[in-house]
Amino acid sequence: MHVPLVLTDFLDRAVELYGSKVAIMDEDRSFTYAELGARVNQLSSGLKALNIGKGDKVAYLAPNTVEMLEGFYGVFQLGAVMTPLNTRLKPEDYKYILDHSESKVLFVDVELYHLVEPILEDLPNLRKVIVHGGTINNYDEWLSDYSTAPFDRVELEESDIASLLYTSGTTGKPKGVMLTHRSNYLHALSTQHHLKVSDQDTLLHILPMFHVNGWGSPFYYTANGATQVMLRKVDPELIFEKIRTHNVSVAHMAPTVLNMLLDYFNRNRLQPTNKMRIVIAGSAPPPSFVSAVEEGLGWNFIQVYGMTEISPLITISSIKSNEEDLSAEDQARLKAKTGYAMIGSKVKVVDEKGAQVSPDGKTIGEIITRTNGVMEGYWKNPEATAETIRDGWLYTGDMATVDDRGYIEIVDRKKMLLLVVGKIFHQLK
Repeated sequence: MHVPLVLTDFLDRAVELYGSKVAIMDEDRSFTYAELGARVNQLSSGLKALNIGKGDKVAYLAPNTVEMLEGFYGVFQLGAVMTPLNTRLKPEDYKYILDHSESKVLFVDVELYHLVEPILEDLPNLRKVIVHGGTINNYDEWLSDYSTAPFDRVELEESDIASLLYTSGTTGKPKGVMLTHRSNYLHALSTQHHLKVSDQDTLLHILPMFHVNGWGSPFYYTANGATQVMLRKVDPELIFEKIRTHNVSVAHMAPTVLNMLLDYFNRNRLQPTNKMRIVIAGSAPPPSFVSAVEEGLGWNFIQVYGMTEISPLITISSIKSNEEDLSAEDQARLKAKTGYAMIGSKVKVVDEKGAQVSPDGKTIGEIITRTNGVMEGYWKNPEATAETIRDGWLYTGDMATVDDRGYIEIVDRKKMLLLVVGKIFHQLK
């Protein structure tokens, strides 16, 4: 039996099993999963009235809010494509992305509207702009015109594109990464296992949901009926307040944010909060930082690695059962690394000829991966797609070593390295 792996299944499960449970807390608002499902149906009906159909792009420019979360599922029910926009770009960047993606509807938070207002007249594909908050083109007023009854969905296939995510490269124009329902779905199943997600969890959305779908968090936390607490902006005092008030059990964030929280905690001599799982990705921290987080804050430090093109996570640095007898110092050293392959991901570090490097923790090669999470390709850019995906493997451009335990450790980006006489030397050396 072939049952398509489609992301609408996740909210369906939550509504059926956890309908009366609080799904979202967003400042002074809260919604149960049943209420979230009803709002999603209204959103889908509203989009249908705008003649949005399968394959059409619907863009979102918003911080972490209930409107952003329900956008994913409301868009999916039509077979349309969710296109979240980075909230830190310039008007000309939004013009390029909205035009390149051929987005037909734009939902924008009132606090961010000024970023797109100058370019709206220059977007011929855009049919409608709807504003979260404010008084003009108000989202809630628009939503109230439509029924909460179950939406008559289009037939979805797992190979359908679910999201179009624009990378912000260091050179050239942003590239649109096409991720399917299948890639996001299987990534969610793997990630929820490794992060031990359950219906007992309360997630604080610190990581922006526009960032690779918040590492897929709107999918696997929803599927498990977890409570999700929204955070519009990063503020240490507010974050600690929400952690204590809502008994938060897990949060995802960048290392810079975690460093900010640790500094705030120490400067204000705060008492440790409840035990939490902290998931980070980005610049690898020193082992001493891992120890400071776990011993000072009392939080369980988990490092992951990935990129937009792979849905995004493929490695994790949590301690395996056969490593629990290691000293705290050695465990911190392992947790500071990029990690080992997650379920469903094959990950290798290879030299310039494609051969795996020696697992000595010293020899440098490029990380390549083969996983169901790999993108369908770059939107309207077959050349870049062919350059990135070769012979059934995605080449990340990240240079790393691998040790005898299978832990990968990133040392730099490939473009920041030079190949000299067959050996790799850092440009700064």
